[in-house]
Amino acid sequence: MKERGELHHDPNAPEGESLGPDFWAGAKIEPPRKPRSVHLKLDPEVFDFFFEEAKGKGHLTQMQNVLKAYVKAKRRA
Repeated sequence: MKERGELHHDPNAPEGESLGPDFWAGAKIEPPRKPRSVHLKLDPEVFDFFFEEAKGKGHLTQMQNVLKAYVKAKRRA
């Protein structure tokens, strides 16, 4: 984005509010988690559904989003 000139910095922008010591006292530092690369077999109708919905691009992201929603729903249950 920087190379395309899409990043803009306003030196006069106001600073955000401080989070304060109470926030930082309870903060927990966790290292970033990298996504895992997996290989799986899908039924053709499952793959075709997502591929057609995404018109060929972004179908794996759509599958990921469905799986994330499933995990979130199961954790709430």
